[in-house]
Amino acid sequence: MYESMKYILKDANEHNYAVMAVNSVNMEMARAVISAAAEKHSPIIINIGVGQMKKLAHPSEMVPMIKEMAERVDVPVALNLDHGSTFEDEVAAMRWGFSSVMIDASSLPYEENVARVSNIVALAHARDICVEGELGHVGQANVGDNEHLDLYTNVAQARDYVNRTGIDALAVAIGTAHGDYPKGMVPKLDFDRLAELKAELKMPLVLHGGSGSGEENIRKAVAGGINKINVCTDAFHAAEKAMKAKWEENPNTNYLEIMMTAEAAIKKFVMDYIDLIGSANRYGYGATFSDSQE
Repeated sequence: MYESMKYILKDANEHNYAVMAVNSVNMEMARAVISAAAEKHSPIIINIGVGQMKKLAHPSEMVPMIKEMAERVDVPVALNLDHGSTFEDEVAAMRWGFSSVMIDASSLPYEENVARVSNIVALAHARDICVEGELGHVGQANVGDNEHLDLYTNVAQARDYVNRTGIDALAVAIGTAHGDYPKGMVPKLDFDRLAELKAELKMPLVLHGGSGSGEENIRKAVAGGINKINVCTDAFHAAEKAMKAKWEENPNTNYLEIMMTAEAAIKKFVMDYIDLIGSANRYGYGATFSDSQE
């Protein structure tokens, strides 16, 4: 089922679990993610970033394909624009048929962040499209942004932000970062801050930079109120590792076999992660959105 992220996260928030949002840049990745969710009877979110669309995941091909794949399965599948930063990004995604958009104005002054996000919410909600905003700033792991406390989400400010923008989900900065952390490093997350944010907002919260954060951190984050976890780097690494192993096993492995190997590795990775965050056998399996919202 092709659906808005709004209803997926509403159920996750009400029933205390999290849903994967996996950046998928080609057919094999999208198919692996959706088929893994279907086998686990789990809701799932496909993320595509603006840069990824420019390089490989062209929306003219990806959006119709993902919609068609979603309609084959009996679990809800959302397609979310990841880290759109301009008005043009957001409007283009809505026109292409994304069911959800994230507007990241977190690096801007607070009032400008509020103004930009409010504008997108007004446009998106008129089309039943979900909107995710970000307060605080989830930066890059390779420059240590996860350790900069001044980038973390301010709890008092978060209530004002949510009230004024009308967003459906909030990406929070509690100690994760995008990309690869230095070798051997596992980030330290501010779970006390997460607990305060959840108690204050009582809404779907999003963790960006889920890759490399460690299973214990992920479990605690879900228990503490995270409902969506963005995963990109770890999914890429799962495919890369499997392809390298296949080539080492047989240097004459052909393109078809390599792509099949990558898809299988991503599917297994997603299925294992679904078990980790508790979304198996959840919302969408044998039910409809109208059932869940009653």
